Formats: sequence, structure tokens, C-alpha cells
Amino acid sequence: QPQLVESGGGWVQPGGSLKLSCRTSRFALEHYAIGWFRQAPGKEREGIACISEGGFIDSVKGRFTISKDKTENTVDLQIVNMRPADTAVYYCAAQSTYYACRRQENMDYWGNGIQVTVSS
Repeated sequence: QPQLVESGGGWVQPGGSLKLSCRTSRFALEHYAIGWFRQAPGKEREGIACISEGGFIDSVKGRFTISKDKTENTVDLQIVNMRPADTAVYYCAAQSTYYACRRQENMDYWGNGIQVTVSS
């Protein structure tokens, strides 16, 4: 079972940028698809982006970029031009067989999540 630990959250001003990291093992990086999700207050959890073990990316268009860092064993999510509506708890998750990995019901393992707050 892969361990998934999110970091990089906190407070950001509107218009700012943030990089979230999901630290896991080298084995997980090479054998699982890993995705980023978020859940805003009062809303359902939504998928933002995911990256397969082979590097295929499925992502919402626009301000989000997902990438793997094989030296740090992380899957990173870069968010630019942040808005108050980006305020949420952000989670990374993994699935053992790559399939529609921006749908939370398809994910097998979850991190604990990290808070991101966008406000002035």
C-alpha cells in the first residue's frame, strides 16, 4: 500500500502561485497512477489532475500543472493565478490500474489532505 503525504499547503494571496507535493515511494511512482483532488467547504471532492505510471496526464485545462519528480519521489501540482475559489483541502490519491483517475471512486489509496487558503 503506497504511503501518500501532501505538503506545500498554506495561505496564498489571490493571484499568487503554489506548488503542492505528494511524497511517496519510488515503487509507487513507477507502478501507480497518482492524482490530485480537492474538496472545498460544502462541496464534493473533485479531481484536478492525475498522472499515470507511464507519464500520461489527464488534467483540467488552465491553471494546474501536474508533474513527477523522480529525484524527490513526489508528484507535484503547480497552481498559478490562484483565486479564493481555490480554497480547499487538497488530497493526493493513487490507483493501481490506470483508469479515469480524476474520478475519486476509482482511486484506491488516499493521503490525509492539506489545507490551502486563498485570501487577501
